[in-house]
Amino acid sequence: MLSEEEKRLYIFIGKRITQLRKQAGYTSQETFAYDADIPRALYGRYEKGANLTVFSLYRILKHHKMTYKEFFEEGFEEL
Repeated sequence: MLSEEEKRLYIFIGKRITQLRKQAGYTSQETFAYDADIPRALYGRYEKGANLTVFSLYRILKHHKMTYKEFFEEGFEEL
């Protein structure tokens, strides 16, 4: 069972990857997931705050040409 803190972290990560997708001009999760080579249904769960693997996050960030450091620098101080 996840703690409340863990749940908040996953939800925040989901919001962050949603923000990145939209900033990149993708209006649909499906199109982004296809381009990033991530199963569509799985990617949709990530945006909703499901637990994701480091490798899945790597694929998302690679598609955005972003490092882990850049990803975690914005907004995570709020947690």
